[in-house]
Amino acid sequence: MAKMIFVNLPVDDVAKSTAFFNKLGFETNPQFSNESGSSLVVSENIFVMVLDKTKFAEFSTKEIGDTSKTTSAIICLSADSREEVDTLVDNALAAGGQPAQEPQDHGFMYGRSFLDLDGHHWEVAYMDMSAMPS
Repeated sequence: MAKMIFVNLPVDDVAKSTAFFNKLGFETNPQFSNESGSSLVVSENIFVMVLDKTKFAEFSTKEIGDTSKTTSAIICLSADSREEVDTLVDNALAAGGQPAQEPQDHGFMYGRSFLDLDGHHWEVAYMDMSAMPS
């Protein structure tokens, strides 16, 4: 069985975060969504759960990080083309996200990044393995 990844993120407003990720093409799974959290399907094996901070706090004994001051994780998604990288990041910025870093272009690898509505750092990268230096 293929491994699955479930990314859980604390958010200020579940509805706004859900709408943001829906604009990126992530579908909501209503079976695991309610007013305290939304389950978003990124792919067959990747899911993002946006949880209000009270609900998120139930899953950790540590304080929730302040994303305006710190980065504790960078979530990177692969893309099938440079165009897909641009489309996803452009959609994130149009939906209210902020740029995180300058675009990276290493010839064989191209990536861009954004901060979501709650300041979580996302990267989207395309790698052309046939052009990778040996």
